[in-house]
This record gives sequence, structure tokens and C-alpha cells, in this order.
Amino acid sequence: MIIPIVAYGDPVLKKEAEEIDKDYPNLDELIANMFETMYAAHGVGLAAPQIGKSIRLFIVDASPFADDGEEDEEPDPKAVGLENFKKVFINPIIEEESGEEWAFQEGCLSIPKIREDVYRKEQIKISYYDEHFQLHEEVYSGYAARVIQHEYDHIEGILFTDHLSSLKRKLLTKKLGKISKGEVDVDYKMKFSAAKRKK
Repeated sequence: MIIPIVAYGDPVLKKEAEEIDKDYPNLDELIANMFETMYAAHGVGLAAPQIGKSIRLFIVDASPFADDGEEDEEPDPKAVGLENFKKVFINPIIEEESGEEWAFQEGCLSIPKIREDVYRKEQIKISYYDEHFQLHEEVYSGYAARVIQHEYDHIEGILFTDHLSSLKRKLLTKKLGKISKGEVDVDYKMKFSAAKRKK
């Protein structure tokens, strides 16, 4: 089932999410719905707060990054190993961020039509539970690390726009206001809390 994605301006996106346990109701169904929702919106990651659930759960499928290069081009080292990079992260903790900071134009399904350079560290070490509640501790770098960092921010109540300079944020104020009111053209289901309040 495709669930509407919560738009910028909804308080759930600014809340720190809560941990869940393996008895969380209908968890398998929720995860399946999140993947369906993400693919319908052509995303590479989706966090539970983006569908209105303030819980520490996000999903990623970074495989589109593996297809980006032309056939005769050298493979992008940041995209190595992403061909089947599809994962579920429950109650994750980023234990460590390391390496050089690098910029990449990030976007967000909750903030459509806006892309900005965000600087993040090259490598992360993360511990998390998978969908079977098996505990993992893994190290990721490149695009995998970036997608995880972006989604992890969501469960901490942080949006990619929070990483921008105050001047950049000021320049985006009008666009962000329009998104929160539903004045944006998107080809996937969204829920606009500010538009609802206005009526």
C-alpha cells in the first residue's frame, strides 16, 4: 500500500523518533508499505517520520546510484557495491563518522523540487537491527554512507535543509512555505499539514 509522504512543515519531521521492539504492530506490513511508497516516489531512502510515524526505522535502496555512470566511463568509487544495496534499519545508532567531508546535491521526498549541496563525512560506522531484529554493526562509505546519514537525520528530527547556511535557508523560505501549503506539483502522494490547517 502506498502511503502519502508527509511534506515539509509537519511537526513530525522535527521530532526525535522513538525506539521500537520486535513486537511493534504490523512491522512487516509497514516495511513492505514503506518500500512500495519509496519506489512509487522514485526515492532511494525513506524514514518512518516521512509517513507520519515517529519511530526509529528507515529503509534504503541505493542501487540507482550504481547505474549512474555511462558504459565507457570509469565506475564512480563512491558507488561501488551498490548494485543490490537494499536494507532496513531499526533503532540505528551512528557510532562514528570519519574521513573527509564532501558535498553532494541532496533532495528529499518531503521537500520536493529542492536540491542543495550538503557536506557530510565520507564514512560511517553504524549499529542497527534488521527487519528480523538481528543486530549488525557495519561500516559504509560513499553514497551508501550519505543515504544512511540523510535518513538517520530524519529519525533525529533533522532535515537536509538544516545543514545549509542561514543565507541559503533564507533564500529557500518562500519555496519551503509553498511546499508546506501544498503549492507544489508532485507525481506521488503527499500529505500537507499546513494546507489542512488553513481550511
